[in-house]
Amino acid sequence: MPLLEVHRVSKSFEGFRALNDVSLTVEEGTLYALIGPNGAGKTTLFNLITGRYTLDAGRVLFAGQDISHTPTHRIIHHGIGVSFQRAIPFSSMTVLENVTLAVLALDRKTRDFARSLLSYGDAAKRAEEIISWVGLTDLKRQVAASLSQGDLKRVDIALALASKPRLLLLDEPLAGLSRTERAQMVGFIRELLRSLGTTLLFTEHDTEAVLKLAERIMVLHRGSVLAEGTPDEIRSHPQVQEAFLGREA
Repeated sequence: MPLLEVHRVSKSFEGFRALNDVSLTVEEGTLYALIGPNGAGKTTLFNLITGRYTLDAGRVLFAGQDISHTPTHRIIHHGIGVSFQRAIPFSSMTVLENVTLAVLALDRKTRDFARSLLSYGDAAKRAEEIISWVGLTDLKRQVAASLSQGDLKRVDIALALASKPRLLLLDEPLAGLSRTERAQMVGFIRELLRSLGTTLLFTEHDTEAVLKLAERIMVLHRGSVLAEGTPDEIRSHPQVQEAFLGREA
């Protein structure tokens, strides 16, 4: 059974058809990308999957369960972690405090700020483990406001991983990063998710990075599926080159 199934979904905004009869299947363990030019519908599709938008038509299934009308704040309890384009940890809190809050939230708990983090025992230990996964152990006592954009992205991924997801959804994880930081982030995401056995679905504008990271790619154009396949198949697809990648691809 596929981990994620999107069946013939559509979405319009004030008469504009942003997404038209789109389907995709993500197998467990896959690194899957959604790409396309601006206005192609990839962010709309991502927001339909994550529950930020309401479907006009179609269904979304996760592990065989219909989650079509599940709001974003409940998505995590189905085994889905979500990280949106802008990293949004609490800027005045440390990395450890942010991730501990995310771990507590999974159990529908809140933090009493009169208590130390160490008093939360298992939650704090779990947070430290997740922080080590994303390579920020040396920065765990740093407040988020003092971190670089690349480190903030890692914190945001750590927050998504706090839900113990089988599927991680990343919306433009390389946005705002320098060329060097993007290359580092591609390697980091690949190695992290393979070590955890977590499936990935992500949107991204950096085509070069997508071709290096993804194992399967769907190309959207004007709200419809233009192509779907491996990076090599997408790279050599004539319609994709004409519409998006360009002759240099």
